[in-house]
Amino acid sequence: MAEQIFFEAEKLQIYLSEMYSKAGLSKEDAEICAGCTILTNLWGVDSHGVLRTPAYIKRVLKGAVNKLANPFYVKGEAGPLSIMDGDAGMGYVVGVKAMKAAVAKAKEFGLGMIIVKNSNHFGAASLYTRIAADAGMLGIVTTNVIPNIGMPGNKKPVSGNNPLALSAPIGKPYPFSLDISMSAVAGGKLLLAQKKGDKIPSTWAIDTDGNPTDDPFKGFEGILLPAGMHKGLGMSLFIDIITGVMSGGPFLQNIKSMYKHADEPSLTSHAFCVIDPEFFMEKEEFAGRMAQWVDMIKSTPMAEPQTEQIIPGEIEYNCEMVRRKSGIPLPVELVEDLKALEEQFNMDNRL
Repeated sequence: MAEQIFFEAEKLQIYLSEMYSKAGLSKEDAEICAGCTILTNLWGVDSHGVLRTPAYIKRVLKGAVNKLANPFYVKGEAGPLSIMDGDAGMGYVVGVKAMKAAVAKAKEFGLGMIIVKNSNHFGAASLYTRIAADAGMLGIVTTNVIPNIGMPGNKKPVSGNNPLALSAPIGKPYPFSLDISMSAVAGGKLLLAQKKGDKIPSTWAIDTDGNPTDDPFKGFEGILLPAGMHKGLGMSLFIDIITGVMSGGPFLQNIKSMYKHADEPSLTSHAFCVIDPEFFMEKEEFAGRMAQWVDMIKSTPMAEPQTEQIIPGEIEYNCEMVRRKSGIPLPVELVEDLKALEEQFNMDNRL
């Protein structure tokens, strides 16, 4: 494994905020991007955190991402269901603004759903479902991406490894939070393996000839295998209907890769759905029922008596507690990429 360097979360967030500001984003938008990035790494989802920063920054500088974007409603501003145009903005910024708007709708109607078109890669989908959980609500978020998964026998990818994130408040310091892609693993894990110099399991991807590979470079250039094979592929196809088809944006092969088309907007579509449990029952009743639910999960008999069943979101919370004390680990190669950008921007903060 390649060498890693640890950085204090708060200092790294200030550093990234300045970098996004230097690239041309407003102070507010730069802080959103930096905050989302750091949260992702604190949760241990390193494949979608700081690792993506150089690519995001370069896309802003090339004009592929609209640094002055102002997302706007296309239809349904006043109702529970809406379509929004992301104005080709940073995915983080579009995602946060759309999810907060969906929360406001859910408070008014019991349900808020916003489908967004003309956006860009927005990082980890759970960043946005947790906004709903923090507001005492349930969140469902997904997005479409370029085709990169396929079944054995496919010579080209069929659909994207479109992620699905789900969150709910459960009365713990952490929410129930599940964030999964429809591939065996997220493509970012192959990028991280590239940075670290690691091999990958041969069950993650096939190369351009359709053969299993443990090379993260060949796997990333090839086809990712679906999670659960036909189950993952079927879910991915439905997500593309909800996002790409329903938004009026591109779908399947019409979506553009942020890496292969670094100079162009990716035109990604997202879906944000929020459900207010208070529409169904009083707040106290929901909290009590969730407490019972948690107790049932935690009382699951285990082979090892000193262990207990983990709830989705718990591992990320524990990782965050550790990393807030010990720091966020970044591969040396990534640090070098960031230092090149800080030199380019003549930044005040330095790694």
